[in-house]
Amino acid sequence: MALLIVLITCFVIILATSQPCRTPDDFVAATSPGHIMIGGLFAIHEKMLSSEGYPRRPEIQKCVGFEIAMFLQTLAMIHSIEMINNSTLLSGVKLGYEIYDTCTEVTVAMAAALRFLSKFNCSREIVEVKCNYSSYMPRVKAVIGAGYSEISMAVSRILSLQLMPQVSYESTAEILSDKIRFPSFLRTVPSDFYQTKAMAHLIQKSGWNWIGIITTDDDYGRLALSTFVLQTMANNVCIAFKEVLPAFLSDNTIEIRINQTLEKIIAEAHVNVIVVFLRQFHVISLFSKAIERNINKVWIASDNWSTAIKITTIPNIKKIGKVVGFAFRKGNVSSFQSFLQNLHMFPRDHNKPLNEYAMLLSACAYVKDSDLSQCIFNHSQGTLAYKANKDVDRNFSLRNDFLWDYTEPGLVHSIQLAVFALAYALRDLCQARDCKNPNAFQPWEQIQSKCSKECSPGQMKKTTRSQHTCCYECVNCPENHYSNQTDMDHCLLCNNETHWAPVKSTTCFKKEVEYLSWNDALAVLLLALSLLGIVFVLAVGIIFTRNLNTPVVKSSGGLMVCYVILLCHVLNFASTGFFVGEPQDFTCKTRQMLFGVSFALCISCILTKSLKILLAFSFDPKLQNFLKCLYKPIPIIFTCTGIQVAICTLWLIFAAPTVEGNVSLPRVIILECEEGSILAFGTMLGYIAILAFICFLFAFKGRKLPENYNEAKFITFGMLIYFIAWITFIPVYATTSGKYLPAVEIIVILISNYGILCCTFFPKCYVILCKQETNTKSAFLQTVYSYSSHSAGSLAMSHVSLDSTNSNSTATNPSSGGKPAAWPKSKDLQTQACEHICNENVTGAPKTRPRKRISSI
Repeated sequence: MALLIVLITCFVIILATSQPCRTPDDFVAATSPGHIMIGGLFAIHEKMLSSEGYPRRPEIQKCVGFEIAMFLQTLAMIHSIEMINNSTLLSGVKLGYEIYDTCTEVTVAMAAALRFLSKFNCSREIVEVKCNYSSYMPRVKAVIGAGYSEISMAVSRILSLQLMPQVSYESTAEILSDKIRFPSFLRTVPSDFYQTKAMAHLIQKSGWNWIGIITTDDDYGRLALSTFVLQTMANNVCIAFKEVLPAFLSDNTIEIRINQTLEKIIAEAHVNVIVVFLRQFHVISLFSKAIERNINKVWIASDNWSTAIKITTIPNIKKIGKVVGFAFRKGNVSSFQSFLQNLHMFPRDHNKPLNEYAMLLSACAYVKDSDLSQCIFNHSQGTLAYKANKDVDRNFSLRNDFLWDYTEPGLVHSIQLAVFALAYALRDLCQARDCKNPNAFQPWEQIQSKCSKECSPGQMKKTTRSQHTCCYECVNCPENHYSNQTDMDHCLLCNNETHWAPVKSTTCFKKEVEYLSWNDALAVLLLALSLLGIVFVLAVGIIFTRNLNTPVVKSSGGLMVCYVILLCHVLNFASTGFFVGEPQDFTCKTRQMLFGVSFALCISCILTKSLKILLAFSFDPKLQNFLKCLYKPIPIIFTCTGIQVAICTLWLIFAAPTVEGNVSLPRVIILECEEGSILAFGTMLGYIAILAFICFLFAFKGRKLPENYNEAKFITFGMLIYFIAWITFIPVYATTSGKYLPAVEIIVILISNYGILCCTFFPKCYVILCKQETNTKSAFLQTVYSYSSHSAGSLAMSHVSLDSTNSNSTATNPSSGGKPAAWPKSKDLQTQACEHICNENVTGAPKTRPRKRISSI
């Protein structure tokens, strides 16, 4: 039999080398990725759909008969792996799993075993035939399962080709302890030798010597039978009959053989004790028919079915007699109970048994708990057509106690032991290796004899003073270098423009792309300040509109000039939004042009206001004539702004800003706007600085004008703030790098914009809102009269001093009280100032000389 299995195995492997395994989708039950893959074999379904006659092609048939107990065993393995991954046992190494449904068939389990042995990281699922598998890297490192000894034997013979560890949680056949035939097989349960010995001891102590035996026609059943017979013979116990049932449900003769066995039990009336080495589905069918025939015996149960909930819930099971069973030792499985309570929250992706269970549970939503297991079995058999309703998750969560009632704690504990045994073995193996690398070890790896330890990936060999090449030191790869194999002579260099690597890296990582994003805290703060500035601008516009005819507004140059300046402030604040977010060609070109033109227009308007104030309160005839010739508001604004437009246009044509990635930083790529031409960028900012400086000179000249209506002093402060901000900006901008570089320019724009806005408009708003008594024509005239009188006196004294120096006598006008005839009168000065500032003639003011009226802009 063993020779036949080996020959079949070799034939299957040779066949697999010539043609890749095309596994049906329903063959793989549940998968989860990990650094180390663990295989699993569970009989989730009771049988395969039998073909009509005999199979006509080598294909895996559909599995039917969803088995709750086996499904729970699958969940126990998954839960144990999740517990390990969430602990510090393997220090960052994640276990993955690949679980297959054996469908209680050896052939299906062998097909799964072939997939376990298929080559790792290969585009084709193929098993290579080699004379030596010591360097072969399969897709999984170890296997949990199978449950039945018959399947475990077949699988173990295949896995032994590569000495892949196989840890069973339920296979008790004594022959599996033979390390010559099954060198890589391990288990967490005792063999049948101890169970049959305990059974024989129980029978002897009970005084029974005439018994029957029912077993299965497979390796497990035959080996258990032979071992038990030897044990009973030593205790003077005689066996009345030995009945053997087909091992698999796919065998059509099961019903016939069960009926024949019951007939034998009835015929042997003196046999009241029967030892049963069967599987659960055999026992269910046997007991159901025995109840119908009123058979009442003492049944001695093997560990296969002694604790099966499905058997204890058979209707009228108490009529069967007494059952004495042997079970595995139980452990603490409270964590598994909690896992089942929250099973509806566990992801069902790549877990077909869990999905199938949810669908079956939904189909049986209106069935009471006592009938739920049978309903699920019937639906999974395909005997009833069903369709999942919309409340799958709701039904799932409401029935979470159902699974715990069907849990066999002994088996769950055994599965947990199997998984944790592998985990502890891996922990010891991975102490000196990087097990995150799947190539770190082979499944078969005893003790090594080497001069030096292997250099793991992320390291390279450094030769020592020894004359032997086998002796070396392992040093970590430096930053931006990596090694992806063991014992590499040198580390490989990453592409520094697009990738990076830390010290002791096994691969290169892509650099993250960074920029000043919209959700960055600093960007949000700066944008909030920009929006606040726009709100202030709108508020000023409303205040000025509602107080259009007051002296303060008129002294500001009129509503049109104010609106133009306020519009420029809005555009300046809005331009900051183009500095935030992922840079695009449009935003890179727009942000500097919008700021440059709008700011130049703003300074141009303020320049005309400064010139107008200087003209209004200048009483030197020569300077006044010069200022009259210079003061052309519209041409000044268009000329000054037009020059900036020309600079920006030439910039866009010959060296437009573009999006570029800054790769100078070690781990990130900074996506930023390259200005295109530093000369053009500097020219744009320098031109604004020239306009601001001229404006500053004009405003500084008139800084001592009347207090309540004097803009010159505040314009001077505004220009100073602008100069300080941008002079500070130059070294900061030149020395700053990274994604926060645009934030520096935003901050400078906000400072200069807020400075000019506050100095130009806020004092006037304060007068309009809080000092309304000074915002009247009479108050304004009084201020102008006082200032003009003082200025006229100062001017007269200046002329007298000048005349006394140049001449001993000067022609005087008697009617003027001895003053020079060319000196302007105080009333003329008042009229001049009022006309230039308020754009209106002062009633009652003498008009000794016709004056040209200078309109506001």
